Amino acid sequence: MQQSWQTKFGERRVRHEPPTIAEALEAAACISDDPEQQIGLAASLLGAEVEEVRAVAEKAAQRAQRTLKLASVRRAEGPRAVVVERKRSGRLVRAARG
Repeated sequence: MQQSWQTKFGERRVRHEPPTIAEALEAAACISDDPEQQIGLAASLLGAEVEEVRAVAEKAAQRAQRTLKLASVRRAEGPRAVVVERKRSGRLVRAARG
C-alpha cells in the first residue's frame, strides 16, 4: 500500500517500512521482563512465526554476551587517565591606550 498525493511541487509519496524483528524485540522488552513473553509479543506484533523471532533473539543474546565479556576484559586493565593541557598562544594582546 503506497499512499501518494499531488502538491504544487509534484507528486509526494509516503515510504512504508515495516518494523524489523530486532525493533519488535526492543518494543517487547519494554512491555515484559520474561524473554519468552518478549518473543511471543514480538511475533504477534510482526505477524511472524515464533521460531523465526526466537532465532533472531538468540543471535542478539549471543552478540550481547560477547560484547559484555569484551567490555569486562577491557575494564580489568584499570582506569585510563587522559590529561588535557591548554597551550596558550604566543600572541600578546595589547590594551588600547587612550
